[in-house]
Amino acid sequence: MSDVAACRRRARGGAAARRAERTAVKLEAARYIERNLPGFEVLTEEAIEVIEANAETVLEEIGVNFPENPTARARWKEAGADVDGERVRLPKGLARKLIATAPPEYIQHARNPERSVKVGGNSMVLAPVYGPPFVRDIVGGRRYATIADFRKMVKLIHMSKWVHHSGGTVCEPTDVAVNKRHLDMLYAHMTLGDKPYMGSVTAPARAVDSVRMSEILFGESVADKTVMTSLININSPLTFDDIMTGALEVYAQNNQACIVSPFIVGGAMAPVSVAGTLTQVLAEAMAGIAYSQLCKPGAPVIFGAFVTSIDMNSGAPTFGTPEASKILWGAGQLARRLNLPFRSGGALCGSKLPDAQAAYETANTLNAALLGGVNFCLHAAGWLEGGLVTSFEKFVMDADQLGILHSIAEGVDMTENSLAMGAIREVGPGGHYLGCEHTQANFRNAFWKSDVLDYRPFETWKEDGAKDTVQIAAEKADRMIAEYVPPAIDPAVDEALQAYMAERKASEPDAFG
Repeated sequence: MSDVAACRRRARGGAAARRAERTAVKLEAARYIERNLPGFEVLTEEAIEVIEANAETVLEEIGVNFPENPTARARWKEAGADVDGERVRLPKGLARKLIATAPPEYIQHARNPERSVKVGGNSMVLAPVYGPPFVRDIVGGRRYATIADFRKMVKLIHMSKWVHHSGGTVCEPTDVAVNKRHLDMLYAHMTLGDKPYMGSVTAPARAVDSVRMSEILFGESVADKTVMTSLININSPLTFDDIMTGALEVYAQNNQACIVSPFIVGGAMAPVSVAGTLTQVLAEAMAGIAYSQLCKPGAPVIFGAFVTSIDMNSGAPTFGTPEASKILWGAGQLARRLNLPFRSGGALCGSKLPDAQAAYETANTLNAALLGGVNFCLHAAGWLEGGLVTSFEKFVMDADQLGILHSIAEGVDMTENSLAMGAIREVGPGGHYLGCEHTQANFRNAFWKSDVLDYRPFETWKEDGAKDTVQIAAEKADRMIAEYVPPAIDPAVDEALQAYMAERKASEPDAFG
């Protein structure tokens, strides 16, 4: 019997044990990624300087709008900007001067200190999907999300090794009143998991609730302890609505981090060209980040870039495209020039199902994010149908694949053990490495191993039901929920959180819509 045949026989013989190992759900949490790779640079120095100069021209000559926010306009005027109605024009250099006080990195504290993350520098924090009104699974299909779906997602996140952050609106619980659901969502993140989380941005008062509940959870003021990183989208092109800027003001003044992120569909909300879109992204991000520093110098903030292209036939957004990758890489270079943390990327796709299209588009974006130096990767798991749907199966599939990013980010091990000169000498010409000392000492951890994908021989796979990846992921999600155990929390803290929620809910009538 050949050595390879013997190896296959032993593999089949241990199939049952491997199946048990593959399907077992283990509560492990990987540390945030520390990238040992250089950032990919798609722009030359000359190109960067042109884009930076054009962005300054946009801010000075065209300006940005701050409608329905006289406080913001007053702050800008006092800082030296030209304010004409809702239009604010920034003299060249003003935004950069203000941005200089923003920290290049910060720690977001979790209630479990082992789950705290560093944002900035060479770090990469992976956070789940954010915002979909629908959910999808193999049993119920596509449907409006509920608070039960929301809680299920938070439990899956808590159980997932490679996801570092609990996120925010992992799906929109449409069965709870709009003006009250943020309380239930925050409570779920705070009690069903112990990873870092995001606060509410749908109204300034809801941002205040997020701060107050965080103070209850942590048992102290959070003014000097960043415990939230929240998403502030710019209403592209060049408009900062009063709801988002109001939330930004609350978080900045309380030393909580904000992702200031243009939300751009290229060709609709920005030019169709990569260079033109990067110019607008830089102008918008600089204006928003500078405003955060007007609210409180030194407040933690992230340079965000959420950009996709558009299908010119249907008008639908497209994901995983080469143009989007170029914009991500270029925006990363611009963020690093400003010495700021960078947000982009995710498991983005336009597919309606967790199928081959979803996999291709997701892989394209996640790989671009890793190479592009993304520090905070929102939508890293669970995104489907252009962000309209949170998929439980795709979350499990994506979360598994995030392990690859951890492995690639480590770079190439050049230790004496990894150089393996002893193994090469031992085997020599014409041999094989299966039984050599180096292989025996290293095989358990030599290669990254998927917890979802099926590598078994055809016969074994067929005997086990011939399941596709979606079925396997669905079964794993069910096991994770069955084995979920909530992290411990002080009963007095839990009681105080519930009391705060009850008081706030009683203060105003339900509002749906």
